[in-house]
Amino acid sequence: MATDKVSVEQRDRVTIRFAGDSGDGIQLTGSQFTHTSAIAGNDLATFPDFPAEIRAPAGTLAGVSGFQIHFASSSVFTHGDTPDVLVAMNPAALKANLSDLKRGGVLIVNTHPFNAKNLERAGFDGNPLEGDELSAYKVYPIDITTMTLNAIADVGLNQRSATRSKNFFALGLIYWLFNRDMVHTERWIEEKFQRRDPQVAEANRKALKAGYFFGETAGIFTHSYVVEAAEIPAGRYRNITGNEALGLGLMAAAELSGLELFLGSYPITPASDLLHFLSKQKHFGVKTYQAEDEIAAVCAALGASFAGGLGVTSTSGPGMALKAEAIGLAAMMELPMVICNIQRGGPSTGLPTKTEQSDLLQVLFGRNGECPLPVVAAQSPSDCFWTAIEATRIALRHMTPVLLLSDGYLANGAEPWLIPQMSTLAPIAKSFHKPQLNEAGEPIPFLPYERDENLGRPWAIPGTAGLEHRLGGLEKEHRTGNVSYDPDNHQFMVELRAEKVERITRFIPPLEISGAQSGEALFVSWGGTFGSVRAATNNLNLQGREVGHIHLRHINPLPLGLEEALSSYDRVIVPELNMGQLNMILRARFLIDTIPLTKVKGKPFQVSELEAFFERVTTPVSPEKLINQGAQS
Repeated sequence: MATDKVSVEQRDRVTIRFAGDSGDGIQLTGSQFTHTSAIAGNDLATFPDFPAEIRAPAGTLAGVSGFQIHFASSSVFTHGDTPDVLVAMNPAALKANLSDLKRGGVLIVNTHPFNAKNLERAGFDGNPLEGDELSAYKVYPIDITTMTLNAIADVGLNQRSATRSKNFFALGLIYWLFNRDMVHTERWIEEKFQRRDPQVAEANRKALKAGYFFGETAGIFTHSYVVEAAEIPAGRYRNITGNEALGLGLMAAAELSGLELFLGSYPITPASDLLHFLSKQKHFGVKTYQAEDEIAAVCAALGASFAGGLGVTSTSGPGMALKAEAIGLAAMMELPMVICNIQRGGPSTGLPTKTEQSDLLQVLFGRNGECPLPVVAAQSPSDCFWTAIEATRIALRHMTPVLLLSDGYLANGAEPWLIPQMSTLAPIAKSFHKPQLNEAGEPIPFLPYERDENLGRPWAIPGTAGLEHRLGGLEKEHRTGNVSYDPDNHQFMVELRAEKVERITRFIPPLEISGAQSGEALFVSWGGTFGSVRAATNNLNLQGREVGHIHLRHINPLPLGLEEALSSYDRVIVPELNMGQLNMILRARFLIDTIPLTKVKGKPFQVSELEAFFERVTTPVSPEKLINQGAQS
């Protein structure tokens, strides 16, 4: 723990960013600090940020990898706007991240790579550690690389391998700075490396302890910090990413419905981790299929649904384009299936490792013909679990494919998750049709497109005697399911499929408005923008502003009561990580002059951005200013 010469400062919340070259183990460092903070009882949120290239040129801005964690003794909604502490492992990491560091913040710099060649690669004219460029921060220049090599010199690794342990030195130092226990990370090193490479395990352990004890004995730090545990509901928690939560949610949905889970997928960032996660769950009866392409993946999932399983496919925006025809086939066949779209920056390959919400119109309208389908969106990493269950419930109750939206921010981000007891979760009803007999004991002809009260059709398992029927992409005759080219039948079936989706509103929970129930402005958000919008709303409410917040999980159909809620405020602000797609939908649907706030930088909204936009649109404009604006234009 801290020495007597170091004062311990209490903080309610802290944001730390680790940054370095993509080979510096930054994501591992951030993950370990995250797990340790979760064990310490903090509420937290994380934001991993890494380049798209497998190995970007070392020392360049393009190769910088970052990991930000916001942890607190009270509720956390976002990964934090700007870091209080920046750990920069090379000049490029400093260059790329310095502008985000708070004034007066702590800056820990690994001085070893600050040579002329690396400074030039990073775009520095001179060495920033030698001038007054960093005077606004508490700067701690430390030769982390050399001290790591010295600490593990007796382990016997070559210099290249030994240098890789420097991230553990940095991690140990931050553990000391925030009075964190190293036990979790020491245990992780043992499990990860001891059996397969004991030398690496020993090097990492020694580097971790060297960093910790350097902080304790160096005498360069005047403060260490403590962030107490948050008051959270009692229960068993685990730290979870969005993709892990999505996988567990799909497994839970299979268990709750009594179906066998099948995932047909093709690797694509940032959805691949869902395939990786579920492929390790064979002992729970999960079947995964890494297909040769996106089309094969979705068709395999559709085949699983046809055979009576829970068919799931996962992808990102480019894969959604390839899956479109088969999704339309699933809509025509009216089979339950869950299509997970983990959104990323586009178009085309775009920004594959950065977040965006730009696939909304694609999932709503990106199929030929009139083909409306239910669309739900997760709001946080842990909420991916509940959204997977909701998507499955809708798919089975209404016999329809369901589109589930997540994004790179949620998929890779992490937060504490209260593990539910399966016994407390409501079962998901499913019904396989069985041959029916009339009063005379004679078989009743099977009508594969007969409807129940939710307009769902019967689910008949292939090979069941008496339930022979035709399925395919051609239009079906009502009730009989025969191929039909009758124009009136087509009109009827198109309207019926649309009405089936609309009837989902009967099961959507009542609309919830956080904050003011009427007044100056209403924020309407969806997907991964939830945290920043909720935090901004809370902050503005504390300032006495009449601001409300509606977050939409169900985007098609929209929940009942939304039009009335939108009409209760002077302004409606729609923040989105796209160019205004939900805003367009709301304007068209309700004829309300909503105000878009758009961003497509591959990064989530900062709370301060939302608050500043609110002030801008709610501040009255004087007649003089309007005259001046007119004169300038």
